[in-house]
Amino acid sequence: MFFLLPFLLLAVLYSTKVRESSQATIQLRVMETTDLHANMLDYDYKKGKGTVKFGLARVASLIKFSRMERANTLLFDIGDALEGNALGEYALRSYKSDQMYIHPVYKVMNLLQYDVGTLGNHEFNYGLGFLRESLKGANFPYVNANIYIDDHNDCEDDDVNFLIPYTIINKELIDTNGKKHLVRVGVIGLLTPIVAEWNKEYFHGELKVKNMQKTAEHFVPIMKEQGADIIITLAHVALEADKGLRQKAGNSVYSLSTVPGIDAILYGHSHLQFPDKDLKSVKKGVDLDKGTINGTAGVQAGYWGNHLGIIDLSLKKKNGVWVVTNKQSSLQPIYKTVNDRLIPLVPVDDTIVNLMEKVHLDTLKYLRNK
Repeated sequence: MFFLLPFLLLAVLYSTKVRESSQATIQLRVMETTDLHANMLDYDYKKGKGTVKFGLARVASLIKFSRMERANTLLFDIGDALEGNALGEYALRSYKSDQMYIHPVYKVMNLLQYDVGTLGNHEFNYGLGFLRESLKGANFPYVNANIYIDDHNDCEDDDVNFLIPYTIINKELIDTNGKKHLVRVGVIGLLTPIVAEWNKEYFHGELKVKNMQKTAEHFVPIMKEQGADIIITLAHVALEADKGLRQKAGNSVYSLSTVPGIDAILYGHSHLQFPDKDLKSVKKGVDLDKGTINGTAGVQAGYWGNHLGIIDLSLKKKNGVWVVTNKQSSLQPIYKTVNDRLIPLVPVDDTIVNLMEKVHLDTLKYLRNK
């Protein structure tokens, strides 16, 4: 009996360790920016003065704080980043003369180490040539699954995507016991089809756009087959479809939330916020406390860099696959209003201010000579 005792103790210790490992949870924080419209700095070019109301330079501080709080994070942008203010205009007019051109927006995003981005409708405002050239400067992949090259035939089987439709990130994540695990995070991008109507001069004869929900239903199973443990959708579309869209069915975040296999939707386009307790019209299946839509986590981070969007996901391994067991969406603002006074909640990130100093001064010069 005494001879067997050490082996019994080892067996108990081993089974305990296995049980602890199986119960280990991974906490993954997913962050988003959206509709930045080239507002890298806390500066209002129209008013010609600084502001505390917007700017990626302040959101950058929130991003850094989140990375200090959580061991596991991912950062995404949901589009409409390149156009919208004087800095964006200056970038358009200067890129052809600069052989080493990197769009100022991507200089900042590269510094902040974004993981993946997707396109907004305003990315097409300056033409396909400018867009293609600008995307070369991003040190991270851009995904979109429902924009295709227009091959002028009626066969959909041979259609070619404008960008890569999705990517699968092999991410080493740390569980609550301190153990490292490889988790495969699938990321797909989608854009509201209204872009083909608002940007006809660039889409006509060049590109075509397909239904968002049908596209997701096509690609999500493929991503799962290729080993994606969880799937995050970057959707430049509002909770509901654009009012001017001819085909509204399937072209909204609400529709995407019903697609099996999607764990989280990071979205933008309408410059609104989600979750928002002041949301006037709440559709069936929308939980403003959890920030879920039909059970799928969702977040929309306002516009111009006035919020950081966050989805906190809890992952556990079931039958050898990591699955989402809990989700919570939230927004972090960069300022608050007290007695009609704007109070900044976070400081400006000086590394971004320094990085943007020359292009900011060049933009001011461009405005003076305009």
